Amino acid sequence: MSSTAILAIDEGTTGTRAAWVTADGVVHDLEYRRLAVSTPRFGVVEQDAGEILEKTLDVCRAVVARAEAAGASIAAVALATQRATAVLWDTVTGQALVPAMVWQDCRHADELAALAPEWDSTLMAEVGRPTGLRSPYLWAAHKVREDPAVAQAHQAGRLGFGTIETWLLWNLAVERTYAATATNVTSAGAYVLAEHAYHRDWIAALGFPLELLPELRQDADCLGHTDPATIGVSAPILAAMGDQHAGAVGLGCLEQGQAMCVHGTGSFVDLITGTEPPARSALHPGTLTVTGWRRKQETVYAVETFTATSGSALDWVCNTLGWFDSAQSISKLAASTTTSNGIVFVPALAGIRTPVVESQVRASLTGFSMSSTRAEVGYAVLEGIAQSVADSAEANAEVAGLDVTHIVVGGGLSSSDPLIQMQADLTGIPMRRLPDSGVASLRGAAFMAGSDGLLWNSLAEAASTLAAAEVFEPRLADGLRRRRRAAWKARIAAELELVESRDAPPQSAIAPVHKQLSEG
Repeated sequence: MSSTAILAIDEGTTGTRAAWVTADGVVHDLEYRRLAVSTPRFGVVEQDAGEILEKTLDVCRAVVARAEAAGASIAAVALATQRATAVLWDTVTGQALVPAMVWQDCRHADELAALAPEWDSTLMAEVGRPTGLRSPYLWAAHKVREDPAVAQAHQAGRLGFGTIETWLLWNLAVERTYAATATNVTSAGAYVLAEHAYHRDWIAALGFPLELLPELRQDADCLGHTDPATIGVSAPILAAMGDQHAGAVGLGCLEQGQAMCVHGTGSFVDLITGTEPPARSALHPGTLTVTGWRRKQETVYAVETFTATSGSALDWVCNTLGWFDSAQSISKLAASTTTSNGIVFVPALAGIRTPVVESQVRASLTGFSMSSTRAEVGYAVLEGIAQSVADSAEANAEVAGLDVTHIVVGGGLSSSDPLIQMQADLTGIPMRRLPDSGVASLRGAAFMAGSDGLLWNSLAEAASTLAAAEVFEPRLADGLRRRRRAAWKARIAAELELVESRDAPPQSAIAPVHKQLSEG
């Protein structure tokens, strides 16, 4: 029997995948390809945009073929992407000119920090975030000035710039759509929330050529049509949105006060605030006011705090250090114990965002003794991620001024029972895990594309297809929860003190030693 379906694409940091989604909300025939991420030096995180495109097209072709074999008709395409990862390419050859700057990159953190005193108050009020640790626009401005190939393409009027949705839309659409959507631009740090417009003064202050800015579009919009020669089907592209926003929609977080936590490369906690931005957006620099989604000329807002390295921290522990076979083995070992026995893991491979934004904080794994076991280390690794999620949830609630009744979890790590139970215990908030929550961003992108009458008549109708959730209730007594949270905050404070000591002038530490040697 034939059925109408949406081809959903989820281009993430460590992998790209696609599937076809039907009106019952079922995600079919998932295809996945792993992507390489390069960290040539501290603070620099890069990817090959050509590989991102090639593997995205590959999963699309595979899914289209399988959908056709199953009798499904692809009526539209929906796109979810990693956010604030930037690409510069030659619009004549179609080739990326330099490695893409990944959203975890903080190579320009010091330069942006120097601009903070002048710009932070304005940006927090209008853009919903401070100058931050990274800016695709500042990165691109440097490349235009410093890289010969980029400079030559710019001078010749053949330079393209954009975040990943812009790059993929330009390649997927026969119209060569050169556009950026609201949920992606809000994450790039130069989007005026109340106006659906670029903050051109800030972008100009960064030295970015304004003529390179892609056209601003809604997340639900007709963004061109796919080429059957490229992915095997001709269909309108009806949605393109940031992956975390798609995850929230795909988990059914549509109403004020609902929150979601999606675990991917990082762990993102988003709280829906409604059609008005929160009044306390400047309370925590690391808690960002963002566009939750934009459709039908209306914006729904959210606040977001994230841990930049959680899934990637597990990859590091498993693949770089070789301590565990997989994330699943960490979860299995953690389930075999009830304590880390004093071991503490801070998953800060790319700095922290709460209680302050500090890119120089490093990851740490401390508290070992001769009796420490691998199970306790596994427990500590998951607990560090759960503590970071609790930091995010706490900061979001304070900024939004809302009580959070539950958090819906999704993403790869949400399959870990120990991790999700730790999150419930440390936040004191019930966690709801939907079946197939790992494909929430694919489903959410499809919901966004198909809720204007194609498959559903509204987002609420689309979300009504979601199955009942498994609920993880908090088990810790309030007093024990407060003590564990206090101990964690003390650990983070100690890490911040280490940063301060590293930044102190060398003579302050060396002079006393010299004095002792001369007296000895």
